[in-house]
Amino acid sequence: MSATPSPSTPTTAAMSADARVAIVTGASRGIGAAIAQRLARDGLRVVVNYAGRAADAQAVVQGIAEAGGHAVAVQADVADSQAVQRLFDSAEQAFGRIDVLVNNAGVMPSTTPHLVDTDDATFDRLMAINLKGSFHTLREAARRLQPGGRIVNFSTSVVGTALPGYAVYAATKSAVETMTLILAKELRGRDITVNAVAPGPTATELFLDGKTPELIERLAQASPLQRLGTPQDIASAVSFLVGPDGGWINGQTLRANGGMV
Repeated sequence: MSATPSPSTPTTAAMSADARVAIVTGASRGIGAAIAQRLARDGLRVVVNYAGRAADAQAVVQGIAEAGGHAVAVQADVADSQAVQRLFDSAEQAFGRIDVLVNNAGVMPSTTPHLVDTDDATFDRLMAINLKGSFHTLREAARRLQPGGRIVNFSTSVVGTALPGYAVYAATKSAVETMTLILAKELRGRDITVNAVAPGPTATELFLDGKTPELIERLAQASPLQRLGTPQDIASAVSFLVGPDGGWINGQTLRANGGMV
């Protein structure tokens, strides 16, 4: 699969030499797009990774450019280890360095079958993207991030709520939380933090797909704040962990869910 930066790649001369560089996986829409846009506003140069939504990714890049930021779109399926290597190669080619990885790419079944009704194809897809995809990018980041770098993985508050129907999905994210803590310890001495964000119900296409209005309302009321989260809520949490004020937070999972668990 191609992992070549889009033709809109800005020239190095046009950018600040000391600006940090972030790879955001799954950044063509939803939470990932909001994170890419927020980090660009924070002054980072952003690699907008996507698997198949090229037009959406280009729209994110264009929006960042119109706001005065710098971004490129790079196609890569995180479930493919070679594609992930090319993603990191492309980031270095475009911007010269990598300082931040945000592991946002993930999938959730459009229905929520109980474990007994989960077929092999669903299990394999969730494991390949949510868990193995995170493993691929974490391994590459451990090799390539600059000293002082930041890694933010994505879990889910379902790990805490343990809702029926989410057994396999939550299992993939529980494993991501475990890798988060262990990798933080393994990177001792490099001044690189590794944390995870665990959103609660968030109003994205991925979350809303297949849910009835009644279920959506019930989930919105589960938080004491009585609303769904927004992609911008989650992007703000990531911005904190990536920014200077989050530098003492390491090996943690931040549940960004309005207090539901």
